[in-house]
Amino acid sequence: MQAQNQKIVVLGTGGTIAGESSSASEGLSYKAAQRGIEALLRSVAEIGQGLPKALNSYQFESEQVAQLDSKDMDFATWQHLAQRCQAWLSQAEVVAVVITHGTDTLEETAYFLSRVVATDKPIVLTCAMRPANFKDADGPQNLRDALTLASVAKGAGVWLVAAGEIHHSQHVQKVHPTRLNAFDSGESGVAGTVTNDQVSWRSDFAPVARADTIDLSRLPDPRSWPWVEVIMNHVQAKPKVVDLLVSAGAQGIVVAGTGNGSISTDLKEGLMRAQASGVQIRIASRCNQGPVITTASHIFPVLAGLSPVKTRVALMLEMASQTGH
Repeated sequence: MQAQNQKIVVLGTGGTIAGESSSASEGLSYKAAQRGIEALLRSVAEIGQGLPKALNSYQFESEQVAQLDSKDMDFATWQHLAQRCQAWLSQAEVVAVVITHGTDTLEETAYFLSRVVATDKPIVLTCAMRPANFKDADGPQNLRDALTLASVAKGAGVWLVAAGEIHHSQHVQKVHPTRLNAFDSGESGVAGTVTNDQVSWRSDFAPVARADTIDLSRLPDPRSWPWVEVIMNHVQAKPKVVDLLVSAGAQGIVVAGTGNGSISTDLKEGLMRAQASGVQIRIASRCNQGPVITTASHIFPVLAGLSPVKTRVALMLEMASQTGH
């Protein structure tokens, strides 16, 4: 039987879901991060007849962790958000954390949290493609669905809920700039759906192995996290960009390779010089579906199943944890 004091904590970070435009008919030109998390929570109850029945027995706590456009997300906010997740989830009565976030860098934040928050409870992120004052704003329903998932999800996992779809942090990517269902999980597909306040998990969704977590206390001050950049292989990709990054002080480079993580001969030579000078190199694919399958031609490490931006997060955390105090 569920305890009466069980809580779901909702953390706000800004984004389009908290944005406002000049009129209710303007959905593309707006200023993100204008409304606080309490206002967003109130909007959920305005859909239909109050909160879903699944949420009636829960108490809610909210906290404004940040208020920014997610294109401007930074390491310090990441660290603070992870610390607040850890603090809330360590409380016995808290069963889950829900986070409102901008869509642009949500996939990176979701993966970051999956690597640094040690918990056996779920974290659910949600977002919006339309500002809060738009006539058909999608944020209230997305937040409602995220709260519903948080009330029934069991065990560890970082998830995204948007447009009625449930995605896992390992696979999710933003794939469209404007449509409401802007996220996709490639070959893995959605993990489930939320329809009419009911969660349905896909029966054939493969369980996602839990990634090893990195102790937050081992990470140094965010201002000294290693500089890791992403570059892309393309026709006549020049190694000069690698040389410039190395001379400027980059400590890691992730290559979004063509196809199965392939890189041109010239670019490979530049990367080999960078590696010889101590720069960490990782390979991913610029294709948005399918993992890189390591072959004998891959002379640099591949982090299986990760997109270029998530590979960057993984490499950065690996390097930062080794230099942390």
